[in-house]
Amino acid sequence: MRTVSAPTRAAATVTDLVKVYGAGDTAVRALDGISVHFGAGQFTAIMGPSGSGKSTLMHCAAGLDTVTSGTVSIGDTPITGLSDKALTRLRRDRVGFVFQSFNLLPTLTAAQNIRLPLDLAGRAPDPDWYRHLLDLLGLTDRLHHLPAQLSGGQQQRVACARALLSRPDVIFADEPTGNLDSRSGAAVLDILRNSVRELGQSIVMVTHDPSAAAYADRVILLADGRLVGELADPTADRVLDALRELGA
Repeated sequence: MRTVSAPTRAAATVTDLVKVYGAGDTAVRALDGISVHFGAGQFTAIMGPSGSGKSTLMHCAAGLDTVTSGTVSIGDTPITGLSDKALTRLRRDRVGFVFQSFNLLPTLTAAQNIRLPLDLAGRAPDPDWYRHLLDLLGLTDRLHHLPAQLSGGQQQRVACARALLSRPDVIFADEPTGNLDSRSGAAVLDILRNSVRELGQSIVMVTHDPSAAAYADRVILLADGRLVGELADPTADRVLDALRELGA
């Protein structure tokens, strides 16, 4: 087991995390005793070859998948063992998500999609914060558009606004630029990086793209379900070299 150095304060933590799919001869050990802290107010990228466990790690850390053994915490709150109801409430109130496929409801406008998690929780957004996000993400003139009327980059900005609106402890982003062209992808990565630097947001992003990982403050590297290293202040070239060493 390899333990990556811990920041002063963690937005999310996994300890001795093991995830096994299947049983017996067909069992697959996707995560093999991982311990890592994801720093508060930090942009962390998770990288590794295909099958290394990076998406599984993110899904377990976000409470989207159960663990076989080990513990997961959001902030100081352990989430392993929570009831489904309590876990759903925690994800709604304290965790944001940005997915490759945007995950917008096609019959709702941009504004309705942005506000949906808070509407479901029966909470109103802070009006000043809401307006600031819309200005920051350039969405003020797109609020009444349906997702089909928006470009891919605009849809992902709506997803970013939805994730940021509740000011969650941490945002998990799973290949957020995977369906975007290079220009739109760079704009979304700028939004994520600026939300960390200017808003103090904590972000954990899974990506296969060294150029995307270069936007992060820190890259952790996985191979065969284990942590094998990390890079601080990464560049695309350093990330690519590290992946080559892993045979990616």
